Amino acid sequence: MKDTFIIDINNDDIHLASSLSNFVSNEHNHLPYSHTLTVIGQAVTPYLLNGVLEKLKVVFTPLSAAFHHLHQQMGDDVVEVRGNLSDHELENIKPLLGDVSKAFNLDVGLQASRPSLSEPGLLVMDMDSTVIAIECIDEIAKLAGVGEQVAEVTAKAMRGEIAFNDSLTHRVACLEGVPIKHLNQIRDSIPIMPGIQALLSQLKKHDWKLAIASGGFTFFADHLKERLGLDYAISNTLAVHDECLTGKVVGEIINADVKARTVRELAEKWQIPSNQTVAMGDGANDLVMMAESALGVACHGKPLVNEKADVAIRVGSLNSLLYFLDK
Repeated sequence: MKDTFIIDINNDDIHLASSLSNFVSNEHNHLPYSHTLTVIGQAVTPYLLNGVLEKLKVVFTPLSAAFHHLHQQMGDDVVEVRGNLSDHELENIKPLLGDVSKAFNLDVGLQASRPSLSEPGLLVMDMDSTVIAIECIDEIAKLAGVGEQVAEVTAKAMRGEIAFNDSLTHRVACLEGVPIKHLNQIRDSIPIMPGIQALLSQLKKHDWKLAIASGGFTFFADHLKERLGLDYAISNTLAVHDECLTGKVVGEIINADVKARTVRELAEKWQIPSNQTVAMGDGANDLVMMAESALGVACHGKPLVNEKADVAIRVGSLNSLLYFLDK
């Protein structure tokens, strides 16, 4: 049996001690608490944990701590610290959590309640810059010779500076005449984000439903649905004529409101309780579906998204989402 650790908190001191037991709860775990602070990173030490708690001491009082049930199973150290918020609203603490994450190069999240991994749930994911490491429309634009023009509009839309529908219509118009074979080239070399397979594998084991809701395009989203074994995908359809893009979108534009509606409709379809719904994304277009879900997760998101989401993955891989779920 491999060594694990017990963490004891006493008078603001943290002590990590080797143990030959598996998961061992702290003796103070019976005390009532309001929030769980999750600390995630590589080779987390007592020094780093103490630093995190020191920076948060004005807003969070720790009571007990133990390792997350997935601690070290996917290469990450994951510590759960239970405690109480001081006289502060969680919404106002999020910028401080960002500062703590940056100071120690760790992911940290503070939650009042969490969906359970062991119960069936629903995860709805953005695609571009979330499931995959590119913005597909920007890659198409590069091949069309209008890369800088389109990328500038994409960045403004993801920051929430311009309306998504207007930005998408403008950007797609720039792609008129692009041969479909260019999309094949992008699709075949599409870079999938680290940690996505581990994340999906764990969720599938526990009967979770998995979906993509994307402001991108069916050409890529449908491909990823099959490649990753997802249950559902919705995205925008590019109009095609004579094997070339026409610069138009066919049907309803998949914007922030449609993404949120997708969360509601899929949860109802599969009879998933609302407290078992999770949405993950990186841009402003994902905030509405995050608000619709019990847990909204920013994934290497824009600053606005990191502050508005319930929790943010700033450092780690996509499988870090699992650490913000209960056992």
